[in-house]
Amino acid sequence: MDSEPQRGSDGEFQYGSYRKEAADLRSVVLHFSEQKYDIVALIGHSKGGNAVLLYASKYHDVPIIVNISGRFALERGIEGRLGKNFMMRINKDGYIDVKNRKGELEYRVARASLEDRLSTDTLFSSRAISKDCRVLTIHGAKDEIVPAEDALQFAANIRNHELRIIAEANHRYTGHEEELVSLVLGFLRSHLHQGTSRLRPKL
Repeated sequence: MDSEPQRGSDGEFQYGSYRKEAADLRSVVLHFSEQKYDIVALIGHSKGGNAVLLYASKYHDVPIIVNISGRFALERGIEGRLGKNFMMRINKDGYIDVKNRKGELEYRVARASLEDRLSTDTLFSSRAISKDCRVLTIHGAKDEIVPAEDALQFAANIRNHELRIIAEANHRYTGHEEELVSLVLGFLRSHLHQGTSRLRPKL
């Protein structure tokens, strides 16, 4: 699925909105469950990784979660996007306009969106994921957007967790796509074959 307004999706961009994305994901899961599909896994990359983990912490009905390059420390990485003194500027104006190198507007960050990001507790949500939910975190050791140490924090706080670090991979896994796919499929096949999870959607 595309979270609004990713790719061709409609809607207004929101810088934070982690809870809303988890709620949107819930709507998708319920839709396909009503169509008699068995939802066995959720996979998300970067912000999507945070969304699937937040979903798992709240709804407890999908047995496998794959978090690819999600960010644990949500308070980090903001200055790189919004610039220095971002809190002072957003408190003054209520928003920050993010522009590209040509000076063209890319998106606007509202204060509420920033507050949503800063108030999202990844430590609490990680520990709230059921021990019956199997979680895989994959991260690139050379990720230039989200430090690989964030993956270690997920590993330390999610009870039923496996961690895989791809040594030379960046945030987009450039040149390492096949290795990434192999890790994800191997994890899915292994745990779907076991078929012992207590977490199943009610159809």
